[in-house]
Amino acid sequence: MSETSIERAGEGGFPYLLHEGEAPVQAQWYFRTQTRLPVAVHRWVFPPGATEGNHAHGPDHPLDELYLLVTGRATMTLGAERVEMVAGDALLAPAGVEHGVRNDGPEPAEFVVVWGEPGEGFDWSPYGTGRAAEAAAES
Repeated sequence: MSETSIERAGEGGFPYLLHEGEAPVQAQWYFRTQTRLPVAVHRWVFPPGATEGNHAHGPDHPLDELYLLVTGRATMTLGAERVEMVAGDALLAPAGVEHGVRNDGPEPAEFVVVWGEPGEGFDWSPYGTGRAAEAAAES
């Protein structure tokens, strides 16, 4: 296996204060200089009490963001809604919609965050998981 085909947890990680939030998160940007995917893939670990300040990605730099909570609990805002999340929950923040994260829990909240410019989407139907997901949604 090539050394560039795996990136270990914590390699290249850095503390980062997100959008004027409270307390920095521990961030990692996976394969930042190597991937050809049209998205960024991050891991953000929010210590108890940390927040990502509420923000929106407007027309100058529109971004869609997908937040997948891996461990812990968190409260997210999406527009005027507050959503309580547990591990395994995901939230999609479309470009232009205000959103943010708060870890009110006693344990770290770890997210995988995938973000990129909105596009035309992709036809997943030729792939087995695409067909299985479609069948599951129809049943």
